[in-house]
Amino acid sequence: MTDSRPALGVGMVGYAFMGRVHSQAWRAVGAFFDLPVAPVMAVLSGRSAERTAAAAAQLGWAAVETDWKELIKREDVHIVDICTPGDSHAEIAIAALEAGKHVLCEKPLANTVEEAEAMVAVAERAAARGVRSMVAFNYRRVPAVALARQMVAEGRIGEIRHVRAQYLQDWITDPEFPLVWRLQKDKAGSGALGDIASHIVDTAQFITGQLITGVSGLTETFVKRRPLAEESAGLSAAGGGGATGEVTVDDAALFTARMSGGAVASFEATRFATGRKNAMRIEVNGSLGSIAFDFESMNELWFYDQNLQAEEAGFRRIYVTESGHPYAGAWWPPGHGLGYEHTFTHEVKDFLEAVGNGTDPAPSFADGLRVQRVLAAVERSAADDSRWTTVDG
Repeated sequence: MTDSRPALGVGMVGYAFMGRVHSQAWRAVGAFFDLPVAPVMAVLSGRSAERTAAAAAQLGWAAVETDWKELIKREDVHIVDICTPGDSHAEIAIAALEAGKHVLCEKPLANTVEEAEAMVAVAERAAARGVRSMVAFNYRRVPAVALARQMVAEGRIGEIRHVRAQYLQDWITDPEFPLVWRLQKDKAGSGALGDIASHIVDTAQFITGQLITGVSGLTETFVKRRPLAEESAGLSAAGGGGATGEVTVDDAALFTARMSGGAVASFEATRFATGRKNAMRIEVNGSLGSIAFDFESMNELWFYDQNLQAEEAGFRRIYVTESGHPYAGAWWPPGHGLGYEHTFTHEVKDFLEAVGNGTDPAPSFADGLRVQRVLAAVERSAADDSRWTTVDG
């Protein structure tokens, strides 16, 4: 049977952690979702020819390039998927959009507000030519999180009063863990703030439909120096023979906030929460009820209905695997949970639908810029003794 859908070649830049999960998404999306276009895993780009070729063979890419600029020039590439550290997002995305390629870019959108603003300006011009762009906040695509947004929008918890969000990890608690790129400001932009607080900022704004308007924050770096390591060795690298380098990002970030609809909020992001592996949590309290989510139990959403009699009231678990739940119906029978990788498949599915249907995908680069402005306000506040700081824009 001939596939009559337009084929869109995908070129991906970067093949490490994010590259692997994005590759899984590109491989799986067409098998589980009916799409208006047919994605083709055309080319993978990385700096090392040998390692890129090995990754391409393992992950399912048809060809390789060692220069992302050559990837963008290729006529068989219609979509550019950016899975590199934040210091290269702006340059690659702007070049790709100007070349007429659709762009999916990992979060945070950039390392600075200025870079993000430049990306948004180019993205808006490109959109006028039918070229689409999206920032990859994958936790929006957890079925339970999408259901939480739906329930809030339907008024199930009433007027939103409180938001509290945490993202807790422990992967750098060992002071001998090496100085990888995520611990260097020139490459990562910031530490826990950009890496994981960006997720809870976006998730809070997504679920509530409110924007963060002001913050009071603090940041801390607990381990100031770490053993040097070869960048290519990745997150499990051994130390660098006794030599050390300065950690130039935050290990933890905490801030309170006000939101545009009147809610008050608190946020905590740390990579030093011993025993917590990927605890991305959010609770929203309203006048009619509450919802609560923890990614370490990602198929569950907890709901409290204030309208019930006190004798019957209490948080109840919604197991978000029914065919009527967001995204879930494309996968397994009810009760068979999904995992981390499915969020990226949902992300790619939504992006391809927007590209194929000629609509603007979400979250847009403008949404990514709004998150970037929140992060910048937290940094300014933390540098000024936690002074209350208005979020620009």
